[in-house]
Amino acid sequence: MASTFDSTLTSLGINRSTNTAATAASSSSPSIGTSDFLKLFTAQLQNQDPFAPVDNNQLVAQLAQITSTSGISDINSTLKAIQTKLGASSASDALSYVGRTVLTEGSTAYGRAAGGLAGAAELDDDATDVTVSIRDANGQALQTLSLGAQKAGTVSYEWDGKTASGADAGNGPFTVSVAAAKSGTTVSSRNLVWAPVASVALPSSGVPVLTVPGVGQIPVTAVRQIG
Repeated sequence: MASTFDSTLTSLGINRSTNTAATAASSSSPSIGTSDFLKLFTAQLQNQDPFAPVDNNQLVAQLAQITSTSGISDINSTLKAIQTKLGASSASDALSYVGRTVLTEGSTAYGRAAGGLAGAAELDDDATDVTVSIRDANGQALQTLSLGAQKAGTVSYEWDGKTASGADAGNGPFTVSVAAAKSGTTVSSRNLVWAPVASVALPSSGVPVLTVPGVGQIPVTAVRQIG
């Protein structure tokens, strides 16, 4: 029977799969595509015995198979196209970060051209007291900002660039830290700094990585806000 089946396929211009493993698993299930399936289906209709035609239920089942196969093929093609499009968009979006400033977690901040700096405190819970400490590169205390009671979330702050004595602190770099408490109990918090993006790395897998002066390399998912 296998030889007759192979001869039929050959006469129709269809090459049966020679995959040994697949043949061993199911010698009656050759690997054919949508086009080949249609050729077989048409040949079956043309060569059926008029006195013993193919059962209608079999025809419906075969049509259902080809519809399912064709549908899956179309879906796979569509998904591949979407994946390619999303990949290109992600790379383009990542490259657009270069030259812009981002708000991300960090302890090192540089002064603005106009003086002072802006940042934010990120709180995991409500706090009754939030303070921001600013030090110079040598660890010398420059200024302490009191933000008072704050709700959980992101709290922005501004520093005018002046020390506690009123002197100009310069352009930095500065070391900034946040402390938060709720009725004497420490609240988890972190400092967020604004910094420029110098370059972007696009790994073969995973998310793009940004190089941020003063902060280092961070995944694009670590960006809280874009300036």
